[in-house]
Amino acid sequence: MLQAAFRPGSGTEGFFAALGGADSKRRTEGGDKLEITVKPFTALTLDELYALLRLRAEVFVVEQNCPYQDLDNRDQLAIHVMLWEKKELLATLRVLPAGIAYPEVSIGRVVSRTHGQGHGRAVFTAGLKTAWYRLGADRIRISAQCQARGFYEKFGFTPVTETYLEDGIPHVGMAVSLLEQSKNANRIRKGD
Repeated sequence: MLQAAFRPGSGTEGFFAALGGADSKRRTEGGDKLEITVKPFTALTLDELYALLRLRAEVFVVEQNCPYQDLDNRDQLAIHVMLWEKKELLATLRVLPAGIAYPEVSIGRVVSRTHGQGHGRAVFTAGLKTAWYRLGADRIRISAQCQARGFYEKFGFTPVTETYLEDGIPHVGMAVSLLEQSKNANRIRKGD
């Protein structure tokens, strides 16, 4: 059972403001509305579940030519974050409570249909907020594909493992402390 851990005024506002890009509703250049939805597995509709599994298969299995066992019995324990344009799923990820994949809260299965349009940034920022506000996470752990390491470093993630192979693709374990990143963002904002 997931517990709410909403923590307003806890000091991360500067960090999340600096990230930007994760408003629940924003518009594309063409004026179409983008919407972030955040749901535990049990609240997903069949269409939402199908869309997120399909997008993960399209990118991870087909595009990256990496047959792997995606259905790992962790989706049922996760909070799913999805970025939609109309009825098309553009990006998604899952946030796992502490103790499922790692001792810390973790984010995984981060996937975006497009690159360079800010969709990955928007869904990942929403994932960090979900981890902080819904699961009370400070430290968050990920297993990042090495080719995406720079993307995660922009959010303050740093390597905590050596490079390793996961399903034939080089990965690196990374982690971030949201509270520490927020302190840094607040110092920068104040000019310290």
